[in-house]
Amino acid sequence: MGSYEDAVSREVKDWLYQMRKKSRLWKRTSKHAQDKFNGLIPEKAHHLITDAIKHMVKATLWGSEYTTKRPSHIVVTLQEQDEKLTETLIKYRNTASVEGAGTGAVGFIGGLADFPLLLSIKMKFLFEAAMIYGYDTSEYEERLFLLHIFQLAFSSDDKRRETMDIIEDWENRKAELVDMDWQVFQQEYRDHIDLIKMLQMIPGIGAVVGAYANFHLLEQLGAVAKNAYRLRRIQQNN
Repeated sequence: MGSYEDAVSREVKDWLYQMRKKSRLWKRTSKHAQDKFNGLIPEKAHHLITDAIKHMVKATLWGSEYTTKRPSHIVVTLQEQDEKLTETLIKYRNTASVEGAGTGAVGFIGGLADFPLLLSIKMKFLFEAAMIYGYDTSEYEERLFLLHIFQLAFSSDDKRRETMDIIEDWENRKAELVDMDWQVFQQEYRDHIDLIKMLQMIPGIGAVVGAYANFHLLEQLGAVAKNAYRLRRIQQNN
């Protein structure tokens, strides 16, 4: 293994450690408050929201398969793949930031429109990330892996550690996975972005908040995707 791969292995080990650490106190307190609030929402409403997000995500997954451009040339080395991923992330991060500023500038209605638009940007980015690292997104198991990356990036401490266990042992665990737990998937995602997206709907500051939030959320997703695929590459080469 070359010096670049050695450095990546060390970075991935540090990432694994960081992903299993507890969040800061304010994040844990916020999650506890959100859990209490969610307990007040009728179960029927939860089912409706779950179904809506499930269908939205599945539609986005299907659409992204046909709208995401495959790399014009195959990148072979891990270093080339990392460099291509960074270049791709910058493109999607800037797109998300502009979209967040635009929808945030028009207040409540724009904030509502931002949700599916941002979701689509995130999924398209994940499809490109998979292709860059040489994984075939037409395979069902690779789409499930995309969703686990998404869940890893936007979830609470307990769910993040549970998802990390699956990703770290993907080759052994993937056979037992049939589908996502969609209620948990949507609830974790909503809890993660609810506060910042509520601020995005406030007239006057919505554009700034929307641009910053979307930039940060894509940066967060990009770091998780990069290291998740690096981890798989390292495991396959060992």
